[in-house]
Amino acid sequence: MDKGIIYVMTTVVDGLVKIGKTGSTNFQQRMYNLERDGYRNITGLKRHFAIEVDDYEDKEVLLHSLFSRSRVSNTELFSLNVNEVVQLLSSFDGKIIYPEQQSRNIIFETATEAIQSLSIPDGTYKLDVKPKNGSVRVKALMIVKDGVLTVQKGAVLGNVTRISVAGWADIRNSLKTNGNVTTEDFVASSPSMAAAIILGHNTNGWKTWKNSDNEYIDVYRSVADTNEID
Repeated sequence: MDKGIIYVMTTVVDGLVKIGKTGSTNFQQRMYNLERDGYRNITGLKRHFAIEVDDYEDKEVLLHSLFSRSRVSNTELFSLNVNEVVQLLSSFDGKIIYPEQQSRNIIFETATEAIQSLSIPDGTYKLDVKPKNGSVRVKALMIVKDGVLTVQKGAVLGNVTRISVAGWADIRNSLKTNGNVTTEDFVASSPSMAAAIILGHNTNGWKTWKNSDNEYIDVYRSVADTNEID
């Protein structure tokens, strides 16, 4: 059985992803070339997920077949939500190559929640929490528009204790602040990502952010789950 790597990359075009394959020893060079030079006149490619699997060529063909209706003709580009691809890829048996040192469960759960986040209606949502061992309330506003979650500048941050998703921790560490108050907006893929970055620790964002009726936004996820069952 030939072993190799299947990967998915985002592009400068929102909702357009590349699904490809490469040899087990060629991943870093392949990513470097694509991120530098682009693909088929599409620029801004960034590695998003990669897994080393057996029979990788056959599995790539399978993926291309499954997503054929979303494929840009004669290319490895697809009009897809990247998290749908990650959900499927992370269920394959194999070794996670990227993101490094991230557990399969966290990757799958993060992708799943990002998809569920599309059920949140457009509007403004608030986070207002008094940490157990803190004297300052942690506060933030999040604007949802067309499925994009944007946390507004002016958020009051909590102290970082543990953010287990590496990409989330990187965003928190790079946020521009004045003291413990953010001076820039940031975009999150899910309520839990947004809440973890603000609070400084892992949390269930669906039971942290509230809508204008002071309801936890978990009400929207419950509705989405009910619709799927029906």
